[in-house]
Amino acid sequence: MGEAAQLYPPQLVGFLKKARQLSKEVRLVKVGVIGGGQLARMMIPPAIALGIDLRVLAEIEGSSAQIASTMVGDYTDAATVLRFAEGLDVITFDHEHVPQDVLQQLVATGIAVHPKPAALAIAQDKLVMRERLSALGLPVPDWARIENAADLGEFLASHGDVAVVKTPRGGYDGKGVRVVRTADGADDWLADGGPLLVEELVAFRRELAQVVARRPSGELVPWPVVETVQRDGVCAEVIAPAPRSAGAIADLAEDIATIVAEQLDVTGVLAVELFETTDERLVINELAMRPHNTGHWTIDGSRTSQFEQHLRAVLDLPLGATGSHRDWSVMVNVLGGPITNRYPAALADQSTVKFHDYGKQPRPGRKVGHVTAIGDDLDEVVYQARAASGFFER
Repeated sequence: MGEAAQLYPPQLVGFLKKARQLSKEVRLVKVGVIGGGQLARMMIPPAIALGIDLRVLAEIEGSSAQIASTMVGDYTDAATVLRFAEGLDVITFDHEHVPQDVLQQLVATGIAVHPKPAALAIAQDKLVMRERLSALGLPVPDWARIENAADLGEFLASHGDVAVVKTPRGGYDGKGVRVVRTADGADDWLADGGPLLVEELVAFRRELAQVVARRPSGELVPWPVVETVQRDGVCAEVIAPAPRSAGAIADLAEDIATIVAEQLDVTGVLAVELFETTDERLVINELAMRPHNTGHWTIDGSRTSQFEQHLRAVLDLPLGATGSHRDWSVMVNVLGGPITNRYPAALADQSTVKFHDYGKQPRPGRKVGHVTAIGDDLDEVVYQARAASGFFER
């Protein structure tokens, strides 16, 4: 700085000193993601674009998101999670399974946690979820808490001798869900102890999903409601927007998700899975308080992806526009794989389709990636997406 004082006027020397000091003080915002799956992986590109230092706590070595700065450890162990949280500005999640006592200890240290523990508690337990949604007057299937076979038999008798039984915690992609027709149909689950959720088997014409994002200061934005196609309990395809949804259906789906987000104080991305019933009602099936499979189309089809939006939301930054680039987007999951050695043929055959590899070892039924096609002719877009995904599932 001595040479600078001789070469530049005093005002400029003062400015340079201040700029140098500021540069020492500036640092990247640090966001921690608990869970090393594909959702954390897909947060990495928007984090880089936004200048965010993204850190991941992965469950095992070789996790999908381990291309980011990663610590491997047990997310159910408070000491491990607290060590991971050191120096972070906010913690968010790739899944909803972090125990409440661990979340409360994080909050006690002054780390911002989004979504908040109270909201996550509702997503973590389907019985709590049904209780809260029912209390809010939101549309849910007729349901009950059951403790034994007699409880299940009573519910079956009043619901046409068929019902759906769910484990309150841990179920996903069709796991922990069972259609039963006899009172002993859930005896094995009941033997493990604890209550189960039983609900009516909803007569529906299709499944929909409404994804929204909400920041702590209250701003909320929705994407278009989408139609989902399930195979063996796993989401196989998503069409955005849902065909024949403009007007009342889209408005109602958005209203439902908005009420859920605001009344449960959800921060970040929220997905509300819905049944469109045969009598033209919408009924809530499940909630997810994180980026969700039904929102993957937004990476290529929306002006702001759900992953960028989630980061904006948990940092309480202004949310991005959610308009679509083209009339239609179709996302098809790649189940099983393998992916990498089949790229050349797929890329050559469908040059306008976007491919997303999760970096996972293939096995039957496992989500190892997805493809997205966008355009203005729905039939053509569906064909392109299905054709592209087909290269990886042969």
